[in-house]
Amino acid sequence: MADPSSYRPAPGQVPDSPGVYRFRDEHRRVIYVGKAKSLRQRLASYFQDLAGLHPRTATMVTTAASVEWTVVSTEVEALQLEYSWIKEYDPRFNVKYRDDKSYPSLAVTMNEQYPRVQVMRGPKKKGVRYFGPYGHAWAIRETVDLMLRVFPVRTCSAGVFKRSAQIGRPCLLGYIGKCSAPCVGRVTPEEHRELAEDFCDFMAGRTGTYLTRLEARMHEAAEEMEYEKAARLRDDIGALRRAMEKNAVVLTDATDADLFAVAEDELEAAVQIFHVRGGRVRGQRGWITDKVEAVDTAGLVEHALQQLYGEERGESVPKEVLVPVLPEDTPALAEWLAGRRGSQVSLRVPRRGDKKALMETVHRNAQQSLALHKTRRAGDLTTRSRALEEIAEALELDSAPLRIECFDISHLQGDDVVASMVVFEDGLARKSEYRRFQITGRVGDTQVWHGEGQDDVRSMHEVVSRRFRRYLQEKQRTGEWGPGETAEPAEPGERAPDTPQDDGRPRRFAYPPQLVVVDGGRPQVAAAQRALEELGIDDVAVCGLAKRLEEVWLPGEADPVVLPRTSEGLYLLQRVRDEAHRFALRYQRDKRGKRLTSGPLDEVPGLGESRKQALLKHFGSVKKLRQATIEQICEVPGIGRKTAETVAVALARTAPGPAVNTATGEIIEDEAPASAGASSERGTTP
Repeated sequence: MADPSSYRPAPGQVPDSPGVYRFRDEHRRVIYVGKAKSLRQRLASYFQDLAGLHPRTATMVTTAASVEWTVVSTEVEALQLEYSWIKEYDPRFNVKYRDDKSYPSLAVTMNEQYPRVQVMRGPKKKGVRYFGPYGHAWAIRETVDLMLRVFPVRTCSAGVFKRSAQIGRPCLLGYIGKCSAPCVGRVTPEEHRELAEDFCDFMAGRTGTYLTRLEARMHEAAEEMEYEKAARLRDDIGALRRAMEKNAVVLTDATDADLFAVAEDELEAAVQIFHVRGGRVRGQRGWITDKVEAVDTAGLVEHALQQLYGEERGESVPKEVLVPVLPEDTPALAEWLAGRRGSQVSLRVPRRGDKKALMETVHRNAQQSLALHKTRRAGDLTTRSRALEEIAEALELDSAPLRIECFDISHLQGDDVVASMVVFEDGLARKSEYRRFQITGRVGDTQVWHGEGQDDVRSMHEVVSRRFRRYLQEKQRTGEWGPGETAEPAEPGERAPDTPQDDGRPRRFAYPPQLVVVDGGRPQVAAAQRALEELGIDDVAVCGLAKRLEEVWLPGEADPVVLPRTSEGLYLLQRVRDEAHRFALRYQRDKRGKRLTSGPLDEVPGLGESRKQALLKHFGSVKKLRQATIEQICEVPGIGRKTAETVAVALARTAPGPAVNTATGEIIEDEAPASAGASSERGTTP
């Protein structure tokens, strides 16, 4: 724990101007980012008596080891820089909202030649029009099903579209009139795009004009006694009205607005957002956050606005944003929102009328969301704390292991041996820190063993050695050396330690755990402990969790530690072990799948998929390519002489014996064309 006075800036050193500041810990990680109208006044508030600070602020300043700042010209620029740095550095003491569930959106892929309507989740993509998010995917599909009658836009996947184009026959939706079938040329790309644009206009709320136009066409068809056409138009109008009825009218003045409401307690906060377009609720989403910094409701609203609109442009930012409390820098936020929209944005608190009533509804949703979250996580923080304390007590550790790393080895009968490393911090998985290893039998510059075959003990020794060797390299790079410590040589192919890296971004293998867990019993634990001792690391505890009886093994102990079956500590160790096993197994399966589908061309360095296909298309098979001269290979578009020489050498090195028909014993002279991924030079059975 650092003393804030040890890194407090000298008097007069901090400028009295707008800017953004960063607190860093002893490992140079950025742990907090903030902005201020006056850097001098804001930073001075952190270096007062700790007893006068909020407990979370006091924890932050004692965790930090340095502070730095960047001066900007305006408060809007400070707002933009703060958002960028929070997104880049992911500071642990900043409020970060997380979705309480993944909300689906209705997406129209206007970036494709034939736009497609589909349900999408996750991050937004450039060139795609989004509507929502919505509470349920089935609600989107019901709406789309009604609208496809009027706007028969493509909804099929790329594979189905390509297949229909190849066979010259549309899918079922094309036959029943719910797709214009651009795959078989029933409409031109321009006509299909116009349909997609009409669909987007209707979803954006511009419904009145379109319905009026359809009604006029229906009356015109009836007057001309085209009753079948008039009936179809009547049914189309009914379908669109039913689709509109699924979104209740909440604001009679056709307002486009987003409404924010916050429900909070001392530890957590829930934010609910209603997206109103054309006076109707078009979507809803919610966020939950831990209050890891001392922040009031206005600060929560400001962070929510930054997160929601930080990546948005144009009409995705509405004309009006209604909030329960105005943030501290309301003019700067309004200017920032206007810059993202491209026109004026009103940021205000509703005081009366329909908008005030709707805000109360949004607030009730936020309260229910927080209550549901509390119910789901009832005792979760307490449970995790108790689990860590039980582990510390059972293993006789000095303190609770706030960072746990678990290693597992995976293979299939000795082939494709890989390892995984998963990380849990404060009892929760930190997936950005997960790492995968290929077992090579090499530690440093020494080839210890051949790296093949079923030997979990030596594999465990190798992977723990490699992980902590990298930790020592990072420690040297950042200058965090203790007396008498020396650098370890870099792994083959890795960059050797040079200048300290102080950009604040999370670094690979840079942070030591308090506890290493290995999947296995006494032999694996002994191998991991020996690896740490060889590197001179004596401040990291090691244990192993054996699957058979869920026993906890410690280095040098003849008997295991048996935790009660109801122990929260045992449950946490099981979760860590199972996650490492899952991660290792997935990597091993991927690696095995690539090996089974690989061919000779996959072994050629620097040869990508496009040039593999070009070579096979030109020569017809790997066998004929192997027989070609370098000059003939150079004739393939995109293949230079150096690449041709590399291909020829690689294929000559992997030349197989003759292909044999396994049923007759006949030597096969000719072969069918090979694919880029697999060689056809194998025996075949008719």
